[in-house]
Amino acid sequence: MSRMRAVGILVTLSIAIAACSDDPVGPLPDPPPPATTDEVEALIASGAPAVVNVWASWCIPCRSEAPIVAAATTARPGVTFIGLNVRDSANGASEFIAEFLPDASMVHVADRSGSIPTDLGGTNGVPLTYFYDRDGELANLHFGVIDEPTMARWLDEIDR
Repeated sequence: MSRMRAVGILVTLSIAIAACSDDPVGPLPDPPPPATTDEVEALIASGAPAVVNVWASWCIPCRSEAPIVAAATTARPGVTFIGLNVRDSANGASEFIAEFLPDASMVHVADRSGSIPTDLGGTNGVPLTYFYDRDGELANLHFGVIDEPTMARWLDEIDR
């Protein structure tokens, strides 16, 4: 290989690596604070309908549903939205919030062990979305990525 070609390949690789850098633009939000099952249940029992969306930064499907969750927080200001980050690093959670939920009006909490979703009657899979009525009663548990019609249907159901 000629020296010029080798230099060209190195320059191309350097540019590609720089373009794929994970360095955030601007400061990251604070990571979600750790929470217990009791603390999440207290948020659910606040007297307003509540949605608990379970996510992780390493969860690719969570990225596709994040815009739907964010839009719902704006469309339904009377509903308490709780983002439950599970089995994740603090930095990963902060980066996810900055990239996918920067304007979402929701309370973010973390569960590093991942036990809260099962304590609430779900599984340890992500994404997972719980819908609670005003009395704090579970109205629906959605496994997997939620779509807009399903989100709207269950928000209508709990926000009467």
